Amino acid sequence: MDKSYIKKKIRETIWNLMEEKNIASFPRPVFGRIPNFKGAEKAAKLLLNCDFFNKAEVVKVNPDSPQQPVRELVLINGKKLIMPTPRIKEGFILLEPSNISPKFYKKASTIRGAFEFGRKVHPKDLPNIDLIVLGAVAVSVKNGARIGKGEGYGELEYGILIEYGKISNDVIIITTVHEIQLVEDIPVEDFDVSVDYIITPERVIKVIEKHPRPKGIIWNLLNEEKINEIPLLLELKKLKTNNIKFV
Repeated sequence: MDKSYIKKKIRETIWNLMEEKNIASFPRPVFGRIPNFKGAEKAAKLLLNCDFFNKAEVVKVNPDSPQQPVRELVLINGKKLIMPTPRIKEGFILLEPSNISPKFYKKASTIRGAFEFGRKVHPKDLPNIDLIVLGAVAVSVKNGARIGKGEGYGELEYGILIEYGKISNDVIIITTVHEIQLVEDIPVEDFDVSVDYIITPERVIKVIEKHPRPKGIIWNLLNEEKINEIPLLLELKKLKTNNIKFV
């Protein structure tokens, strides 16, 4: 059976379950989204018990609703926060807590607030990233495979940051989800990015046998439309065509 079809069915199952069991939080309905869930704040707070979070100085977090508490926690704990703009249209935003009044950390951790309190920075000028937090619709406890909304932006952000030398291939990656989003098996494709840890409101799960991650952007899997709609991809392709080093 086609892997993309299986992933689609898993997404639909999780979205339906979250709505039926009233686990979903605003914005609703969750269909087509990285679903927000009841207990997202509790899951975020478990990061305070994790060495990989406490040691990190620069954290990249997806801009979706369920990870807003994580973004706020990053700022509260004095860490630099990197947020991709929606659909990577405007690249990445860097938020430095030293430049933001603590009373505005919550607002700054929202998409609108990030544009207000942060600054857009080209990937080549970003600080090196110690920890990545990805959103997920579903995630496998078996090998750390995750499913997003199906548009591939999390994987493209990862690839762009690899190409510009801002992360290593073994950077620690985590996701925060509800227990109902945990599944045993998710089919893996070449572009999929695995996670090292899964955090739910109840526990921190370390993935033991994670599947290998891509070593950058897999250009032959991208069509011209996708490349042209993301300025950073278009720029990288031109650099690659002209044999100019990315970093």
